[in-house]
Amino acid sequence: MEFRQYLGEIEKFLQQYLINARAKGYVLGVSGGIDSALVAALTTKAVGRDKLFALLMPIDSHPSDLQDGLELCQKFDIPHRVIDLSEPYHTLIKNFAFADDEAAKLALHNTKVRLRMVTLYAYAQSRGALVLGTDNADEIHVGYFTKYGDGAADLAPIAELTKGEVYLASKILGVPESILKRTPTAGLFSGQTDEGELGVTYAELDDYLLGRKVDQKVAERIQYLHRISEHKRQPIPRPIKYARNND
Repeated sequence: MEFRQYLGEIEKFLQQYLINARAKGYVLGVSGGIDSALVAALTTKAVGRDKLFALLMPIDSHPSDLQDGLELCQKFDIPHRVIDLSEPYHTLIKNFAFADDEAAKLALHNTKVRLRMVTLYAYAQSRGALVLGTDNADEIHVGYFTKYGDGAADLAPIAELTKGEVYLASKILGVPESILKRTPTAGLFSGQTDEGELGVTYAELDDYLLGRKVDQKVAERIQYLHRISEHKRQPIPRPIKYARNND
């Protein structure tokens, strides 16, 4: 299938899912990054700006994150609201009393993402809407998302697109240049980058997923990340079915 045709299929998916779910629209968290920008562009084209509401939720974020997110909303004329979650985040974590170690730091970073998820679902429920996911094929394969954070959504429109395809689609749909040029980052702490945390580049990950030859160490790293994140892609485990005695 030609790439532009596939983008059209995503738009049809967004249209039909809304009808089938009998929902009034979609709610999307806009971060200033490329993935949420593409989902915003696709959704606006598919169902119109009146059925999309964007939330920008900085938590001690770099000012450019909010600036790029606002530029996106303005370009596509998306109704939006800025909710600074920094204060509620710090109010919450001051009661955690975690040890000062790497595990605790990661837990605190993921709390930011989960706090945004709570906010998204509150807005979606209040509007009779659905929450849009923004994870792409690369992130899903290696588990580079927060469980019950950005991994929590009602549907995942770009789940079949590699990172390279996300950029290609974003260019086609006119995502602002400032977002296209951004270094991929979750923005959870200063100096954080996606590729720095993953230990592989998105280009290498794309090649691996597309069956192209990659360095053995790269392949081993990707396989390791996929293996340890399997729990993120599976339903919540349950015991065997209870065969009740109805005698």
